[in-house]
Amino acid sequence: MFESFSNWYSALEPMQQMFWGCALVGSVVFVIQIILTLIGLDGHDVDTSFDVGDFGDADGDTMDTGGGLSLFSIRSLVNFIVGFGWSGVSFHKLIGNNILLVLVSVAVGCAFVWLFFYIRKQTRKLESNGAFDIRNCEGKTANVYLRIPANGKGKGKVQISVNGAFHEIDALTDGDAIATGQKVRITKVIDGETLRVEPM
Repeated sequence: MFESFSNWYSALEPMQQMFWGCALVGSVVFVIQIILTLIGLDGHDVDTSFDVGDFGDADGDTMDTGGGLSLFSIRSLVNFIVGFGWSGVSFHKLIGNNILLVLVSVAVGCAFVWLFFYIRKQTRKLESNGAFDIRNCEGKTANVYLRIPANGKGKGKVQISVNGAFHEIDALTDGDAIATGQKVRITKVIDGETLRVEPM
């Protein structure tokens, strides 16, 4: 099978080898990113902060629901490569001029990046309009998900249910260490993303 693919690929013109290479590699990486996102293992890109205008300020994060946007993220690059590659593959018979074909493919790749930012912007709107607000956690009870070190010397995690949805949030305590599985009361919300808790 690999030999057949190799022979087919070698028989292509150099321009088509470039387009097919971008299309196939980009698509594989794109599918992997989707799978990792769905199972929660997508992590964060290491990106350069950049202002993307109507899409808000980039803060160097990826498409994961907790981060910001970056024009130069790995995800936007993959989207560009996918659009560039498949447009070149699709239009090569319709556009005989290689320079024009590359320009059209670049335009389609940029359109894919724009679409990525548009979808992400809409996703962020849904997030910001959602029912969950960490400030409303104060006074509620939660279960310790990851052990919380004593005397505020480190962070653990607690799991709290809000409107039927579970959220895992960083937490610390001023007292003794709190083991996984214990119930705690949330006494304060710190810096908008960490909870101070005490055992019940």
